Amino acid sequence: MKTNILLSLLLVIFVLTAVKSQTLTPEQIKGFSSQWEGERFDDGRPKVPDNIIERLKKVSIEEAWSVLRGAGYHNQFEGNWMMIHQDVPIVGRVVTAQYMPNRPDVSERIKVIGGEEGRVGSSNSWPIDVLVKGDVYVADAFDKEDQGTLIGDNLGNSIYAKSGNGVVFNGSIRDLEGLEEIEGFNAFVRSWNPSYLQEVMLTGINVPINIGHATVMPGDIILAKREGVIFIPAYLAEKVVVTAEIVMLRDKFGIQRLKEGKYTPGQIDTRWTDEIEKDFSKWLKDNQNNLPVPKEQIQELLKTRTW
Repeated sequence: MKTNILLSLLLVIFVLTAVKSQTLTPEQIKGFSSQWEGERFDDGRPKVPDNIIERLKKVSIEEAWSVLRGAGYHNQFEGNWMMIHQDVPIVGRVVTAQYMPNRPDVSERIKVIGGEEGRVGSSNSWPIDVLVKGDVYVADAFDKEDQGTLIGDNLGNSIYAKSGNGVVFNGSIRDLEGLEEIEGFNAFVRSWNPSYLQEVMLTGINVPINIGHATVMPGDIILAKREGVIFIPAYLAEKVVVTAEIVMLRDKFGIQRLKEGKYTPGQIDTRWTDEIEKDFSKWLKDNQNNLPVPKEQIQELLKTRTW
């Protein structure tokens, strides 16, 4: 009996210690994102530049997926979402939150810890408190629909005021009509539901989480469009953008030349000849002020070509 009591006490200590550790320190976040060499936020998350995030809005899910796949990342995409707006992409730096089914002894301890850290209000508002401009609130609420509504229109307005961005929840939300009125705000969720959030506890902020088939880290860059959601490691964000822009330019050139009848589909849909490559370089120079890629990026691309 003494052994059982001791084991029970050790288990309780382990659980409560684990809960205490469920916000990664800045040093831990840096360790998990060590391949990022740029600026960081105070919480340790990579601070991918705004211009990369803005350019990423024009990248397709397929293009981003191809780059990540080539880099060995096979578990970064998740599809099958409901969204408020079909045509409003969500792009930004991830803040993660982990929710679990409620357990009274653990949830009470979490409330104590939150109070010691100066947190106020319900725990589902705590991740919102840490948001800054450009962030995207990404939460795993274990696919809970009924009574799994992480936000309504009040918290939605707060999220948008702080981040200028939307949310991605492996869970549900309420007050759809009110959320629709927030201009620029979008949400990718599993369902809409009129219920209040119940029997759910917050167990981590800025920790690794699971969103469907994807593993998500704080500081990842999210690209969410109609096809689904893809999570990009910060150090690969620029590579995704630059690669996609090159593909975009080559596709635009190829389509134009096909319409003009200068080349056949067989010539464009295979490895280009030196003649076509030279034509592409000249086309870039002649049209660099009118293309959907920053002029500076086109000039950098031209520097790498030998034509």
